[in-house]
Amino acid sequence: MAHPTTAKAIYAFVGSAALISQAIILPASQAPPAPAGSKIFAQKCAPCHGNKAQGGAAFTKPLVGDLSVSELSKFIREFMPPGSKKLSQQDASSVAKFLHETYYSPLAQERNRPARVTLSRLTVKQFRNSVADLVGWSHPSVPAEPPKGLKGDYFKGRGFDVKQRGFERVDPEVSFDFGTAPPAEKDFEPHNFGIVWQGSILAPDSGDYEFILRSDHAVRMWINGQRQPLVDGWVRAVQDIEFRGSMHLLGGRAYPVRIEFSKATQGVNDDDKKKVKPAVGARVALLWKRPKRTVEVIPSRNLYSAFSASTFIVSTPFPADDRSIGYERGNTVSKAWDDATTAAALEAGGYVSANLPTVTGVPENAPDRKDKLKAYCLQFVERAFRRPLTPENQRLYIDRQFETAPNLENAVKRVVILTLKSPRFLYREIGPPQKDAFLVASHLSFGLWDSVPDLQLKQAAASGKLNTPEQITAHAERLANDPRAWNKLRDFLFLWLKVDDMPDIVKSQRRFPEFTDSTASDLRTSLELFLENAAWTKSSYRELIVGQTQYLNGKLAKMYGVDLPATAPFQEVKLDPDQRAGVMTHPYVLSRFAYLETSSPIHRGVIVARSLLGRNLQPPPAAFTPLAPSLHPSLTTRERVALQTKPDGCNSCHSLINPLGFTMERFDAIGRLRSKENGKAVDGSGGYKSKTGVAVKFAGAPDMAKYIANSSEAQTAFVEKLFQHLVKQPVMAYGPKTLPDLQKSFKENDFDIRKLMVQVMVKTKQ
Repeated sequence: MAHPTTAKAIYAFVGSAALISQAIILPASQAPPAPAGSKIFAQKCAPCHGNKAQGGAAFTKPLVGDLSVSELSKFIREFMPPGSKKLSQQDASSVAKFLHETYYSPLAQERNRPARVTLSRLTVKQFRNSVADLVGWSHPSVPAEPPKGLKGDYFKGRGFDVKQRGFERVDPEVSFDFGTAPPAEKDFEPHNFGIVWQGSILAPDSGDYEFILRSDHAVRMWINGQRQPLVDGWVRAVQDIEFRGSMHLLGGRAYPVRIEFSKATQGVNDDDKKKVKPAVGARVALLWKRPKRTVEVIPSRNLYSAFSASTFIVSTPFPADDRSIGYERGNTVSKAWDDATTAAALEAGGYVSANLPTVTGVPENAPDRKDKLKAYCLQFVERAFRRPLTPENQRLYIDRQFETAPNLENAVKRVVILTLKSPRFLYREIGPPQKDAFLVASHLSFGLWDSVPDLQLKQAAASGKLNTPEQITAHAERLANDPRAWNKLRDFLFLWLKVDDMPDIVKSQRRFPEFTDSTASDLRTSLELFLENAAWTKSSYRELIVGQTQYLNGKLAKMYGVDLPATAPFQEVKLDPDQRAGVMTHPYVLSRFAYLETSSPIHRGVIVARSLLGRNLQPPPAAFTPLAPSLHPSLTTRERVALQTKPDGCNSCHSLINPLGFTMERFDAIGRLRSKENGKAVDGSGGYKSKTGVAVKFAGAPDMAKYIANSSEAQTAFVEKLFQHLVKQPVMAYGPKTLPDLQKSFKENDFDIRKLMVQVMVKTKQ
């Protein structure tokens, strides 16, 4: 039987053929008249652009875009045909209307090239998360209690003997300078005490983490269930006070951690004099260097006093997924990807085999060990394949491996490797077209968690409790309220803002000496806290766009004109609504889309046009270098940009981009407010002409933010981009009513982002 996507393609082809045959037999007298602009297009446009606007010798790109009919008509009237007599207003309008309806508009593009749900493999993120959950049996990604710090056990000696325990408490951070004093006055000796911190560390991002312990005494650290310390400064030279270790972690998960600290003469060696020296003071700090960030003390918002289960993490490197159309998708299968899945399957099989009692929960001396291991393997394979096994598949993937392997460890290892290399695990979803609860479970889980269904979803599907709209909605809501859903939404927001994979922000030290690597890292933290509050805690699209709060610490507050103590931790601060509003006026975003010394209205305008308003912009016809400020020292940035983009070839796009970017000109290259540039008053006014041709004026960035928050055009763009990130398929593949229906429900639910995520998954249940 044909694959469902293949069947859809065949059905679409048959339907098209039927329409063509009807057109062939339709009498000429009954044929509809050709559109008024078709003849003009054939004569004036087709020689360069192709008879179906597909591109020709002179202009190779197809004529597609999202300009309105009036905008397209204006462009044709002013610029087409090049180098010859221009069309009249009436002819330009006629050809624009014909072109827009027949080839140009997104609707025409979809009509001419119908979107469909395509067969795709797991993305790299989905592969890693799925393997982690398969090996770990879907342990909760983070503890149930909110993060508030690590649990510290304080001992009256260095041996961590339970009889010497003095007290315990939750420490928000591990960053102490005890000096010559003990941690408590009663019964503690100043030169002989120990501390054990335990709990979990939440990794916000996926990537390589460097953990750092700074201390002038013995320290060591274990993380994620390792047998050996990741960071070991237990026996050290006197001069050594910093110890490091690195590990790759998956974002959105918490990992168990144990840190031991001992203040005593033991373990402190003076290599020069070959004798032991006691250290007087006592300092200890736990720091990390997150992916593409600077070193910082691990804050309390990433520390839990409860233990998490350890997580198996595939360390095999993978080629990056395709992002060419704006979202990650598994649409290509290369030799590099196939080799990576093989290496990862071998890695996972080796780990499970080497840690069999821990992973499976089956002791080595269990009398029915073989039967229990086979039961574990059945669960493993069924969860990996997202449905019950047929007798034939159980025979192939499990029974035969236990019959032919030399021992039980190798049998389980073979099952794991064979399963993780199977197309039934690697692809979504193969096999005959079937609408069943197991497909729904897989759709919900990958859409909201980027992983295989958890045990609750699996059991609901198996027991017939994932069939009705109410049942599906209930499980979608459960998944959408889990921290794993926030991690996926967080990834989307960084992609949406185009700050997901950016190098460090660097600014001119001559112009901005106070802007350091640490500043850039703090600004990134500030943005993360804002996004979490707006999009997750409040779950509000409007808060995201026009919110009046940001998160600053003492250092950032001084730079951005807010009154906080110099040592203040990150906290929510209210903004002046006449100056800033929402994410586009966040200093990190403004700094990211700016040059070393000056702002960049073009970069800022492009991100607003493409991401927030959903406009399609063609790349510049050729690479260009912006005019250097030194060439026109008396001009403002706005004046230089207007001068450079004045030519006709630029103006077709920059008439949209520039007025949007100009609204943020009151912010300099590091996102600080300014009133003058080069001795001239800064002009922060701008505007926008919608797809329907309605022109609006903005006095500044807050005006623009209010317009975007209330614009159905912008709301629809947000819905479509979030849809693509969750489902990883084009929205039109689910029918022409899907996007407008979702936009309507988004509005009815007061623009609640989490409810939108649920609606997307329920609306597209497979």
